[in-house]
Amino acid sequence: MGQLDSLIFGKKTFSDILEEIYQNQKKRDAQVVALISELKPLVQEIGDATLIVPLIKEYMEIGVKNDDALIKMATIVQRALQNQNDDGGLGITDEEKEALLAEMEKLQSDKKA
Repeated sequence: MGQLDSLIFGKKTFSDILEEIYQNQKKRDAQVVALISELKPLVQEIGDATLIVPLIKEYMEIGVKNDDALIKMATIVQRALQNQNDDGGLGITDEEKEALLAEMEKLQSDKKA
Protein backbone atom coordinates (compact mmCIF):
# COMPACT_ATOMS: atom_id res chain seq x y z
CA MET A 1 0.00 0.00 0.00
CA GLY A 2 3.04 2.26 0.17
CA GLN A 3 2.74 3.13 -3.51
CA LEU A 4 -0.86 4.27 -3.01
CA ASP A 5 0.36 6.82 -0.48
CA SER A 6 3.09 8.20 -2.77
CA LEU A 7 2.78 11.92 -3.41
CA ILE A 8 2.16 12.58 -7.07
CA PHE A 9 1.97 16.38 -7.14
CA GLY A 10 1.30 18.91 -4.45
CA LYS A 11 -0.42 17.06 -1.61
CA LYS A 12 -2.23 14.69 -3.99
CA THR A 13 -1.44 11.00 -3.52
CA PHE A 14 -2.11 8.17 -5.92
CA SER A 15 -4.81 6.99 -3.54
CA ASP A 16 -6.41 10.45 -3.70
CA ILE A 17 -6.55 10.24 -7.50
CA LEU A 18 -8.20 6.83 -7.38
CA GLU A 19 -10.70 8.08 -4.80
CA GLU A 20 -11.47 11.12 -6.97
CA ILE A 21 -12.22 8.85 -9.95
CA TYR A 22 -14.54 6.74 -7.79
CA GLN A 23 -16.29 9.74 -6.18
CA ASN A 24 -16.76 11.43 -9.56
CA GLN A 25 -18.43 8.33 -10.93
CA LYS A 26 -20.76 8.00 -7.94
CA LYS A 27 -21.66 11.70 -8.06
CA ARG A 28 -22.32 11.54 -11.80
CA ASP A 29 -24.58 8.51 -11.34
CA ALA A 30 -26.67 10.43 -8.82
CA GLN A 31 -26.76 13.52 -11.04
CA VAL A 32 -27.90 11.54 -14.07
CA VAL A 33 -30.66 9.84 -12.09
CA ALA A 34 -31.79 13.20 -10.70
CA LEU A 35 -31.66 14.83 -14.14
CA ILE A 36 -33.72 12.06 -15.72
CA SER A 37 -36.23 12.23 -12.87
CA GLU A 38 -36.63 15.98 -13.36
CA LEU A 39 -36.95 15.71 -17.13
CA LYS A 40 -39.29 12.71 -17.22
CA PRO A 41 -42.44 14.75 -16.46
CA LEU A 42 -41.57 17.11 -19.32
CA VAL A 43 -41.75 14.33 -21.91
CA GLN A 44 -45.34 14.32 -23.12
CA GLU A 45 -44.78 12.97 -26.64
CA ILE A 46 -42.04 11.42 -28.79
CA GLY A 47 -40.93 14.83 -30.07
CA ASP A 48 -40.12 15.93 -26.52
CA ALA A 49 -37.96 12.87 -26.02
CA THR A 50 -35.99 13.53 -29.20
CA LEU A 51 -35.03 16.92 -27.76
CA ILE A 52 -34.25 15.85 -24.21
CA VAL A 53 -32.42 12.53 -24.72
CA PRO A 54 -29.50 14.09 -26.68
CA LEU A 55 -28.97 16.56 -23.83
CA ILE A 56 -28.69 13.72 -21.33
CA LYS A 57 -26.36 11.84 -23.67
CA GLU A 58 -24.07 14.85 -24.05
CA TYR A 59 -23.96 15.38 -20.29
CA MET A 60 -22.99 11.75 -19.74
CA GLU A 61 -20.30 11.84 -22.45
CA ILE A 62 -18.61 14.86 -20.88
CA GLY A 63 -18.38 13.01 -17.58
CA VAL A 64 -16.98 9.90 -19.24
CA LYS A 65 -14.29 11.96 -21.00
CA ASN A 66 -13.25 13.57 -17.72
CA ASP A 67 -13.04 10.17 -16.03
CA ASP A 68 -11.04 8.76 -18.95
CA ALA A 69 -8.49 11.54 -18.54
CA LEU A 70 -8.17 10.80 -14.82
CA ILE A 71 -7.86 7.07 -15.48
CA LYS A 72 -5.13 7.66 -18.08
CA MET A 73 -3.26 9.84 -15.62
CA ALA A 74 -3.62 7.22 -12.88
CA THR A 75 -2.31 4.52 -15.24
CA ILE A 76 0.77 6.56 -16.09
CA VAL A 77 1.42 7.32 -12.42
CA GLN A 78 0.95 3.66 -11.48
CA ARG A 79 3.50 2.61 -14.09
CA ALA A 80 5.88 5.30 -12.89
CA LEU A 81 5.57 4.13 -9.30
CA GLN A 82 6.17 0.51 -10.28
CA ASN A 83 9.26 1.45 -12.27
CA GLN A 84 10.69 3.91 -9.77
CA ASN A 85 14.50 3.85 -9.80
CA ASP A 86 16.74 3.74 -6.75
CA ASP A 87 18.04 7.20 -7.66
CA GLY A 88 14.54 8.63 -7.28
CA GLY A 89 13.80 8.76 -11.00
CA LEU A 90 10.40 7.70 -12.18
CA GLY A 91 11.67 5.14 -14.69
CA ILE A 92 9.48 6.48 -17.48
CA THR A 93 10.46 7.83 -20.85
CA ASP A 94 10.38 11.48 -21.79
CA GLU A 95 7.34 10.79 -23.99
CA GLU A 96 5.49 9.28 -21.02
CA LYS A 97 6.43 12.27 -18.86
CA GLU A 98 5.10 14.60 -21.56
CA ALA A 99 1.89 12.54 -21.80
CA LEU A 100 1.43 12.79 -18.02
CA LEU A 101 1.95 16.55 -18.06
CA ALA A 102 -0.43 16.91 -21.01
CA GLU A 103 -3.13 14.93 -19.19
CA MET A 104 -2.66 17.06 -16.08
CA GLU A 105 -2.96 20.27 -18.13
CA LYS A 106 -6.04 18.90 -19.90
CA LEU A 107 -7.66 18.09 -16.55
CA GLN A 108 -6.95 21.60 -15.33
CA SER A 109 -8.44 23.18 -18.44
CA ASP A 110 -11.49 20.85 -18.30
CA LYS A 111 -12.03 21.79 -14.66
CA LYS A 112 -11.98 25.50 -15.53
CA ALA A 113 -14.49 25.03 -18.37
